[in-house]
Amino acid sequence: MSADLHIHTDASDGVESPAQVVYLAKTAGLKAIAITDHETTSGIAPALEAGRRLSLEVLPGVEMSTEHQDREVHLLGYLMDYTEPVFLSFLELLKQKRKERAAKIAARLCDLGVQVTMDQILAAAGNGSVGRPHVARILIKSGLVQSVAQAFDQYLGTGRPAYVPRFKYSTSEAIQLIREAGGVTVLAHPMIDDSESFIPGLVKDGLQGLEVYYPGHSPEIISRFLRTCKLYNLVFTGGSDFHGDQNRHGYIGEVTVPYQSVVNLKKCAGKK
Repeated sequence: MSADLHIHTDASDGVESPAQVVYLAKTAGLKAIAITDHETTSGIAPALEAGRRLSLEVLPGVEMSTEHQDREVHLLGYLMDYTEPVFLSFLELLKQKRKERAAKIAARLCDLGVQVTMDQILAAAGNGSVGRPHVARILIKSGLVQSVAQAFDQYLGTGRPAYVPRFKYSTSEAIQLIREAGGVTVLAHPMIDDSESFIPGLVKDGLQGLEVYYPGHSPEIISRFLRTCKLYNLVFTGGSDFHGDQNRHGYIGEVTVPYQSVVNLKKCAGKK
């Protein structure tokens, strides 16, 4: 049996609810999934409850957008105590910073003659953590773009007219935060972030794993990352990075890892 350890819900910038994500995973025949929403853990409890009902194992997780050597690096955390007060307070700070960034993006779009309001963005996000994909969906509904990818290419991506830099915090800071909450730290999609060269230094900072299996990773890339895991004694993970959006990666279970990866994460976290 297999596991998809990189899944987003509408608690951040995904489309499906936590319960629907669990249902889709169960339908796909998976044994376990991890909920890894961006800078929020609010989708974990409802996913755990749905998992209990459907006999599907759900791992608490989170994805954090960090900065290392002036580059954006994404970090995955697994099996942390998602109710730990210091951890939650930091996530709350990030949630507020996301709202502030969204307001600045809306202002820049208005300067460009594109009318997007903060009320629209908050409505698109619902109870989730606000992100640029929510703005992209508004632009699609308005008919200005045809896809999320086009919205980023034309307006929202780095260097584009409505781009606003995010609140910056370091990868090492995020590693420490997750580990102090009892979690396991894993470097997300290193090919996309071009962060492979950072691995030795991040291992010294406490990095514990590497996302080896990911959409677009060739067999050669996977083999190289597996060797890296062996070299630095890292656990390997993988997943679909499912968002449920037409311009995101495809479906839950598109990329999986053997259930042994879940076992290894638990051992790394000191769990039985």
